Amino acid sequence: MGSRTQRPAENEYANFYATYVTRVPDGDIVQILRDQIEETCTRIEKAGEAKADFAYAPGKWTVREVIGHLADGERVFAYRALRFARADQTPLPGFDETTYVPAGDFGERSLASLIDEFRAVRAASVKLYEGLPADAWSRSGSANQNSITVRALAWITAGHELHHRALLEERYDL
Repeated sequence: MGSRTQRPAENEYANFYATYVTRVPDGDIVQILRDQIEETCTRIEKAGEAKADFAYAPGKWTVREVIGHLADGERVFAYRALRFARADQTPLPGFDETTYVPAGDFGERSLASLIDEFRAVRAASVKLYEGLPADAWSRSGSANQNSITVRALAWITAGHELHHRALLEERYDL
């Protein structure tokens, strides 16, 4: 259990992820991941379809696109965690969210379907992290030419959602 509650050290992830990791409160990261999804999704559901196509500035993502991005990002982080947890040392490439979001064509989907997808992806991530043996949490690999641990990926996943939730609150008024 200690591995799930141990915050990743700064040398377990690239500096650009620090803003995500520092957003996450102390505690059992699996429980944090399990709990936070409902708060985010409930806020977005309350806004409803009327706000789904809102972007706070020209060229910024709509609410639909933010939710699609969250699901895509979560999949990428979980895939990296799976590979490294299973002791796969194959270097993994980065991903470019600026190409993923338009290619996802999220504007053609209902907000409800995007929220359902995000919940399903999170549920799969939780099951992955729940099932990890204690020693897997400290395993590491290379993603986007940076060393990163499985533990850091779990915390980054939670922090990435918290980062976008804060933007949805502050800039989208959700």
